[in-house]
Amino acid sequence: MSGFDAGFDIFKIIAFVFPIIFVFVFAGIFFALIKGLKQWNYNNKQPKLMVPAKIVTKRIDYIQRANTNQFAHSSTHYYVTLEVESGDRIEFQIDGFIYGQLVENDTGKLTFQGTRFINFERQ
Repeated sequence: MSGFDAGFDIFKIIAFVFPIIFVFVFAGIFFALIKGLKQWNYNNKQPKLMVPAKIVTKRIDYIQRANTNQFAHSSTHYYVTLEVESGDRIEFQIDGFIYGQLVENDTGKLTFQGTRFINFERQ
């Protein structure tokens, strides 16, 4: 086998593997989009509820990834856990601005729709 033949085989392998990787990436994006649309549709079908609640805890999920160019990509997700009168606890992902306004142990009225946080009004 000459050097040219070995190089040619590598191009065959790349030509075979690249479409497979493309299909997996596209399928992942497609399924994430479908999952988001299902969640959005589910939330829209749920009634808007306003219930007494207490803020139990807050947390931040900070994710940092480095890509191939050595540039960091980061994302921050804010969460709040509230306890309703029945003792059930519900965690919502919320906006950073709202996160900054909430204080643990505050009580008030929680407004939500399905898994969607709408508002917390302190009392």
